[in-house]
Amino acid sequence: QVQLVESGGGSVQTGGSLRLSCADSGYTYSRNWLAWFRQAPGKEREGVATISPGGRTTWYADSVKGRFTISQDNAKNTVFLQMDSLEPEDTGMYYCAAGVDPLRFVRGRWDIRPSDFATWGQGTQVTVSS
Repeated sequence: QVQLVESGGGSVQTGGSLRLSCADSGYTYSRNWLAWFRQAPGKEREGVATISPGGRTTWYADSVKGRFTISQDNAKNTVFLQMDSLEPEDTGMYYCAAGVDPLRFVRGRWDIRPSDFATWGQGTQVTVSS
């Protein structure tokens, strides 16, 4: 059974950095794409970044390109999200998720959707103040 446990959230000021971690205790790491989603109060859950098994392919939402980096540590079955130059708009609950082949080309751009991910962590809060 896949279990995803996030950590690393917190409160920072605009321009600060945080590093989120997601540990996959279910050992499906080598077969699943791992992704980060976020959800702000009153808004839908949105995809932030995803990485393929083995790390060859990554995808980022336009809003975080150049500021966030997704990576993985194969030995520790852990995926990371390094978040730099944080903005108040980045505030929300961040969730780690595991899925199979989740990248979709929709309305002229690549995207990921929550419905394509079967397993979710409990979330970690990120708050960015101005």
